[in-house]
Amino acid sequence: MTGSVRRPMDLPAYEERARRGPCFVCAFLAGHPDYRHEMVYEDADHVAFLDRWPTLPGKVLVAPRQHVDHVVSGFTEDAYTRMMLVVRRVALAVEAVFAPERVYLLSLGAKEGNAHVHWHVAALPRGVPYAQQQFHSLMPEHGVLEVPPAESARVAARLREALA
Repeated sequence: MTGSVRRPMDLPAYEERARRGPCFVCAFLAGHPDYRHEMVYEDADHVAFLDRWPTLPGKVLVAPRQHVDHVVSGFTEDAYTRMMLVVRRVALAVEAVFAPERVYLLSLGAKEGNAHVHWHVAALPRGVPYAQQQFHSLMPEHGVLEVPPAESARVAARLREALA
């Protein structure tokens, strides 16, 4: 995602959307136009798509198709294992496409907002100063990348190719 510009994130609007709007994963899967994302991977039980407000280039979200609220206990052992294998597979594709210094994996969300379990797969570019790595690089308070739709489509295509 070369040439992407970082812009401030409207955190109050984001929180309002997360807390009062529909489940963003379920709305995306239902085809709601306000919740559109570039699909990277899908199978019968899982989806992976580009983050709408990425803090790092090519940031992908991986989620079960079924609405699950609890990141560990919400799954059977088999379903959790399959979910984590998809997360790993997507992370390997992100690694192949972006050749980052490190790939971060984390699951965020809360009962009050963004409750649908999802994992963030984020590639830390090489050369980022230590003070701007880890949590700093993931926090939208430090801005989000404004990625043109054509660039998002190109990145999604590259990731789909790496996943094939």
